[in-house]
Amino acid sequence: MLSKTMSFGLIGLNGYPVTVETDISSGMPMYETVGLPGAAVRESKERVRAAIKNTGLTYPQKRITINLAPADTKKQGPIYDLAIAVGLLSASGQVLPPEEDSVYLGELSLDGQLRGVSGALPMAIAAREAGFKRLFVAEENAEETCYIEGLTVYPVETLDDLVHHMNRSKPIAALGTRAFAPDAEKSAVVNDMSYIKGQEHAKRALEIAAAGGHNLLFIGPPGSGKTMLARAVPGILPGLSFAEAMEISKIHSVCGETSGGITTARPFRSPHHTLSTVALTGGGARVLPGEISLAHGGVLFLDELAEFKRDALEALRQPLEDKVITISRANAKVTYPAGVMLIASMNPCPCGSYGSTQKVCRCTPSEIKRYLNRISGPLLDRIDMHISMDAVGYDELTDQSKGETSAQVRNRVEAARRLQQTRYQKDGIYSNAELTNELTGVHCALDEPSEKMMAQAFSAFSLSARAMTRIKKVARTIADLSGAANIQAQHLAEAIGFRSQNEKYWG
Repeated sequence: MLSKTMSFGLIGLNGYPVTVETDISSGMPMYETVGLPGAAVRESKERVRAAIKNTGLTYPQKRITINLAPADTKKQGPIYDLAIAVGLLSASGQVLPPEEDSVYLGELSLDGQLRGVSGALPMAIAAREAGFKRLFVAEENAEETCYIEGLTVYPVETLDDLVHHMNRSKPIAALGTRAFAPDAEKSAVVNDMSYIKGQEHAKRALEIAAAGGHNLLFIGPPGSGKTMLARAVPGILPGLSFAEAMEISKIHSVCGETSGGITTARPFRSPHHTLSTVALTGGGARVLPGEISLAHGGVLFLDELAEFKRDALEALRQPLEDKVITISRANAKVTYPAGVMLIASMNPCPCGSYGSTQKVCRCTPSEIKRYLNRISGPLLDRIDMHISMDAVGYDELTDQSKGETSAQVRNRVEAARRLQQTRYQKDGIYSNAELTNELTGVHCALDEPSEKMMAQAFSAFSLSARAMTRIKKVARTIADLSGAANIQAQHLAEAIGFRSQNEKYWG
């Protein structure tokens, strides 16, 4: 007897339908899986057999053939366990035939419990777009898939529960579609701005960077507050829209990092400097997203920038410019989003005191130059703002007065972002940092005094065309924070000031 059950596979962030065809015929007992199954799919034979027997059902002792169509696409992972089990039970007459608009996703344990799988959210979205109406998944995947309008999600705890549901003896209660509620303050790492002493110019730079989504580099001696400032960013970033939350959650779902529902706050990723190039950009046998994609829509914080491997840092050049990263391997070519706000921090020399007014540097000029040259010019060119910092004095450290809170700063950041979203609603972008060269010419036009200032800065600081464009984008953000309709000379002057520190260290 033949049975057909629907499941879904995953290529990058895109789900595709997989028809699980189960045929049970007379002959010597055997089990064959065809349709380019991976190792985990072939092993499903034993998981499904044990789950069916331990549930108290009958495992058919006949010739069993499982076909996963389309047969020219390799199938990976334990995603298809539940669909295969349903197919076997249906073909052997133990459950009613599955409904045509139903999709089954999940890994079976040997006792019949259903476990969650990675990538449930993008597969559920693809199922809804393909016209399917019902989704049967493990309870841990139900939390992330129940936000999709038009898709009824059934959380399945055990194979026995699903059998009773399909035989209409004990239906599984469906989850209602949940409404998305952003949480701008939710983050694993957050410092309130009011507790950061001194460094007012760095706080101002951080506010501008958050308001426009700009990349930022803090450079200064140890203990000057670089890391503390970076970890305050989640508290001042604007809340997520539902579209942004779903896009971010799809990436995290592929890596199995969405337990408890979809993302409600912008991600903040802070990888250690010993990570590999593949861990940063993505790849591996399954071609999974890297840190730069997991930080999409939020912040990628690279602490001790000069200590990262040179090839890992150079791999960031293209995604920082294009906001996407394409990973090409022998078995797959996948494009992941990489729209991050890069925040980096570093010391200016091995001892960390070069350029400080409070400490004496112990390094030789050649050591300083060699240390700073770990960061290439093309990478620096892609960082919009370079902020020089010095150690905080004793009087500032012991000052008991509190500055502005993160909530106050976030209000200004959100107001600036609303202006940008209104301005770019027809262009499909969210912030000034995403402006293309064409849109920069339209929205970052300079008046005559500003043009003269830009020409002087271009010559004095030996700016590249990219650096000049990024200065204009920062100036546009400063104008938005002040509520100005157009970029004025004072806005441009401040933006140039945030770029001039490049000369102090790299010449």
